[in-house]
Amino acid sequence: MAGRRHIAAVIGGLAVLGAGAVVLSDFLQLGRTEPTLAAEPERADRVLVEKAARRLTLLREGRVLATYPVSLGFAPEGHKTREGDGRTPEGVYTIAFRNPRSVAHLSLKVSYPSPADEAAARATGDSPGGDIMIHGLMNGFSWLGRLHRMRDWTQGCVGVTNAEMRAIYARVDVGTPIEIRP
Repeated sequence: MAGRRHIAAVIGGLAVLGAGAVVLSDFLQLGRTEPTLAAEPERADRVLVEKAARRLTLLREGRVLATYPVSLGFAPEGHKTREGDGRTPEGVYTIAFRNPRSVAHLSLKVSYPSPADEAAARATGDSPGGDIMIHGLMNGFSWLGRLHRMRDWTQGCVGVTNAEMRAIYARVDVGTPIEIRP
């Protein structure tokens, strides 16, 4: 009986170590590579985020290339007005840069705040915030996969799974317009 418990304890310990190694590897992003941009005909010329539908759509010349379910800021209703409000901004922006070393797998920076966003926040004595991204899951949490969609959890960004982020990253270049609708 004691021998079986010992074997079970060893197997349990190895399982915990294995799971810890997987999480650590994910946290450190070991082996992460930057996806190559897709061929021009498969690249989006427009990104549309529909907050109410929790959907991101990649478009080219009006044709839908792909759609993805998303998570938003933890307080998603309404336009972002200040740093820390948990809202995802609304309006027309562009993709400002691509970040292959993101704390959330990969990310695409949205050009928020616009000059109007900046002026509106300053008029109330607030900072408009920034660092609004389309991004994957936080490093170390890729194991959540699609479960992340059960709740809006970002600080105002648009969150997708890491696999979805790799596909989006490969199809969206710097300068691509992004419209975020209520």
